[in-house]
Amino acid sequence: MYSFGSGVLLGTRTDIANATPVNFGLVQEVTIEETATIKELYGQYQRPLAAARGTIKTTGKAKVARISGLAFANLFYGVAPSAGQIATSFAEAGAVAAATPFTMTVANATTFVDDDGVLYAATGLPLTKVASSPAAGQYSIASGVYTFNSADAGKAVLTSYTYTVSGSGQKFTVANQLLGTTPTFQAVFYTSFQGQAVSLKLNNCASTKLSFQTKLEDYVMPEFDFLCLADAAGNVMTWSFAEAS
Repeated sequence: MYSFGSGVLLGTRTDIANATPVNFGLVQEVTIEETATIKELYGQYQRPLAAARGTIKTTGKAKVARISGLAFANLFYGVAPSAGQIATSFAEAGAVAAATPFTMTVANATTFVDDDGVLYAATGLPLTKVASSPAAGQYSIASGVYTFNSADAGKAVLTSYTYTVSGSGQKFTVANQLLGTTPTFQAVFYTSFQGQAVSLKLNNCASTKLSFQTKLEDYVMPEFDFLCLADAAGNVMTWSFAEAS
């Protein structure tokens, strides 16, 4: 039989009850690697007389093209996401009021979280943030309302900041957990070509690495690395093939 394509990879938490299966997300590559240590016995001659297998390490890696907050939260961090998000408004165009009090209110002031800087639109140069009473080229902020000096009256500015969105998206907070905290999951890989399927069930896995890398003129493809362990019954995996060969 032959196989073609990246297949599908699903994960289900095993350290919590009634966990919902999660698709890793449009996988581009899946690698399962078995690495065994071998101990050789030598006598007076060059070649070994016997060889015995020691430990075996089973690892997996998945490169995905779909960014899934649910997969990140469940399969690596072991947390549950909640509704809503902290969104970013980058370089939002605005203008300082031409008359006192020389303020500017950003579009999402009512749900404002953090300031991320102000630039002059004409030059791209940054203004300096101060606690109060800004001088020329400075600004202060309170609850999404930016205050400037009279010298900057009427000038166009670009403002970046974060704000909360309650009606869409999801988010989760990563806490500094105690050593030994290890979310585990069961993984199922499946692929089919010319009517012949290959499937692999990995009974007990633990994530070892999550990579999130951006690149100019390319798609973001997060990577999950994981270690495969034996389950409580001593089983590690089950391979299944559509063809007996």
